[in-house]
Amino acid sequence: MAEDFVIEMLHITKEFPGIKANDDVTLQLRRGEVHALLGENGAGKSTLMSVLFGLYQPEKGIIKKNGSEVRIKDPNDANDLGIGMVHQHFKLVECFSVLDNIMLGVEPCKAGFLQKDIARKKVMELSERYGLRVDPDALISDISVGMQQRVEILKMLYRDNEILIFDEPTAVLTPQEIDELMEIMRGFKKEGKSILFITHKLNEIMAVADRCTVLRKGKGIGTVEIANTTKEELSRMMVGRDVQFAVEKAPAKLGDVVLSVCNVTVPGHVHKKDAVRDVSFDVRGGEIVCLAGIEGNGQTELVYGLTGLEKITHGTLTLDGKDITHASIRQRSKDGMSHIPEDRHKHGLVLDYSLENNMVLQRYWEPQFQQGGFIKKGAVREYSDRLIQQYDVRSGQGSVTIARSMSGGNQQKAIIAREIDKDPKLLVAVQPTRGLDVGAIEYIHKQIVAERDRGKAVLLVSLELDEVMNLSDRILVMYEGEIVGEFDPKTTTVQELGLYMAGAKKQGKEAQ
Repeated sequence: MAEDFVIEMLHITKEFPGIKANDDVTLQLRRGEVHALLGENGAGKSTLMSVLFGLYQPEKGIIKKNGSEVRIKDPNDANDLGIGMVHQHFKLVECFSVLDNIMLGVEPCKAGFLQKDIARKKVMELSERYGLRVDPDALISDISVGMQQRVEILKMLYRDNEILIFDEPTAVLTPQEIDELMEIMRGFKKEGKSILFITHKLNEIMAVADRCTVLRKGKGIGTVEIANTTKEELSRMMVGRDVQFAVEKAPAKLGDVVLSVCNVTVPGHVHKKDAVRDVSFDVRGGEIVCLAGIEGNGQTELVYGLTGLEKITHGTLTLDGKDITHASIRQRSKDGMSHIPEDRHKHGLVLDYSLENNMVLQRYWEPQFQQGGFIKKGAVREYSDRLIQQYDVRSGQGSVTIARSMSGGNQQKAIIAREIDKDPKLLVAVQPTRGLDVGAIEYIHKQIVAERDRGKAVLLVSLELDEVMNLSDRILVMYEGEIVGEFDPKTTTVQELGLYMAGAKKQGKEAQ
């Protein structure tokens, strides 16, 4: 008997300048299954899903739904066929409310008048039924990333989609939110919906998927049943070699204090209360100190204060013995601070600049890159080419590639290359491996440990508990703008950290 495939993508080829994003790829989705799509950064996963969602037209290949061929010219066609997609970088209108975003494009009207109450009732029913709690009247600009994702999922359900595409849905969620999302996916499956799930987190695939198709450099490597495979096997298919999941590092050799944070307070933007309250800690040369915590507990604002993106209202910052409390961002950079920012699009890159111009953003005024106020283009190109090769930054056209056109993971690698190559005294790395695949994570972790071993101070901010435990020499847990505990990763557990992160415990006294 023929298998019951709800969607078949047969021999899909999609090309961009200088790159075959999908090279003769076939993917078959069974009815009522969770099907994972796994691959390195830039392997062509998002491209393949964008073809299915009608954002791109393939050069070759056909798409079938329920056995018969369909043409998907744009996302409206996809919606008509019951296909919905949650994108990696959410597509929401910031100044609209949750409700307005969900019904945008399919507004219930009667005689030309908008019937919001009908939409509200349907949204509230859906949110009850699937446990997706949202406030329909909140503005998108005021809600957390996890909440925005629920809005994206409700957008799909509101359109009665049967085939749900999730593109890297957990890249921005806390461990607790990830568990919730996995539960939601299991619920969809029970209802007979079919899910395509793009990810490179192997634990999640093992936990929730039925089958997994692996892509490597644009080609389909194969499809496996999850019940008969292992994480190691999947990572080998994905990267083409064995990957180390644990970080190898020698014991830390502590140097002098490089960064001293003393009684620092940073204002918050939401709720008008301080986001960081009276925080003090030191980071010494030769150690990796990690700030752990659930998103929204002040880590972001603290980093903004340290790097100069935000003014601190109280306290002092000292870098290598020099007071930088009121220094400009450029001055902090010159004094030896590097910053891998949390939001690579907003603070990490100028998306419409070429890759080479992004590589010298913080150094173009140095003598090696300019003479008499004119940029030495050859020197910039040479420098950029070296970093691209050294850090394996993949792009269609090398140094002249426009940053916007690169995959998220390769944008991240470019930022990391730039920041580490400045030879900083202090490296502030915020979510450095967000959205990266296992091969790239292994590489970045080695770079960060190498910086530590060269006597640099590293301040790591991460939501990935595995990364926190694996990489750091000391862990500071932040909760509601304060540091509530300091831990040694060798003697603590993920469960214990979780209790402090959720505010259930505080060092020195049990939380009330």
